[in-house]
Amino acid sequence: MSFRQTPSQTVGPFFLIGLAAGVRADLSAGADGERIEIRGQVLDGAGEPVIDAVIETWQACAHGHYPHPEDPGAHQACAGFDGFGRVVTDEYGRFALVTVKPGRVADLAGGLQAPHLGVNVLMRGLLKQAGTRLYFGDEAAANAEDAVLASVPAARRASVISRVDADGVHHWDIHMQGERETAFFAF
Repeated sequence: MSFRQTPSQTVGPFFLIGLAAGVRADLSAGADGERIEIRGQVLDGAGEPVIDAVIETWQACAHGHYPHPEDPGAHQACAGFDGFGRVVTDEYGRFALVTVKPGRVADLAGGLQAPHLGVNVLMRGLLKQAGTRLYFGDEAAANAEDAVLASVPAARRASVISRVDADGVHHWDIHMQGERETAFFAF
């Protein structure tokens, strides 16, 4: 008997027809808090758009609670908000999400985390999702206090912080590899 390696399986390609029911690009309807828009693009190591990526987000509500049964304050604070978003990239690798800016939640040391979104990127060629966070460019003081963001080398922190334009839109590109690679975390 000979033992050979079995073929590996990758995630994707994704077909919008199978994902359409799960796309959640506007989380702000009926939720308390500041409505924000996030726009970006997913790019591969050569700087080419990734046209079949799925971006999943999860976040606290505007009051700093996760809409989860284990968060004792979530029932009232997060009414009308479930914290989960899912968008797919278009033919140019672009995505857009509308949500409410999350509140600050406690970290494990008793401090506060900066407002952020947890982000998973799934795409063809990945065996496992790539996880990261999106911090907000207009939250400099809170970002300076965030222990997780501080763990990212200073030269790479900008890769997980949005740029805010004059209209208040947050722009954030996800670079999967290369010189401008987004800082990814092991979850």
